[in-house]
Amino acid sequence: QLQLVESGGGLVQPGGSLRLSCSVSEYSVGYSGIGWFRQAPGKELEAVSCIDVNDQTTYYADSVKGRFTISRDNAKKMVFLQMNSLKPEDTAIYYCTLEPCTYYTGGHYSRAGKPYWGQGTQVTVSS
Repeated sequence: QLQLVESGGGLVQPGGSLRLSCSVSEYSVGYSGIGWFRQAPGKELEAVSCIDVNDQTTYYADSVKGRFTISRDNAKKMVFLQMNSLKPEDTAIYYCTLEPCTYYTGGHYSRAGKPYWGQGTQVTVSS
């Protein structure tokens, strides 16, 4: 059964760093992208970053460009999100997903009923 499990969230002060990890149980599933969304309290899902598994191209939301870096470790079936210079507005639940990278620019996202989303990890940026 396909499972995505996020880890690495926590409480960090503004300007600090966190590294999120996502473990994927089944790399044999036919998908083209792997990446991260986030959802802040009372707000809609926001696309954060994606990496194409075929050509390694990446997508970053404007709000995280230059601060976040996505990477993969195929041998370990994992994807990472290095988050630097964190801001209070980065506070959210971060979800790992196998949505294609083309999905990230569509707007009005939903994870309801989709088995290729993780359960999320909380990131809180506060002093």
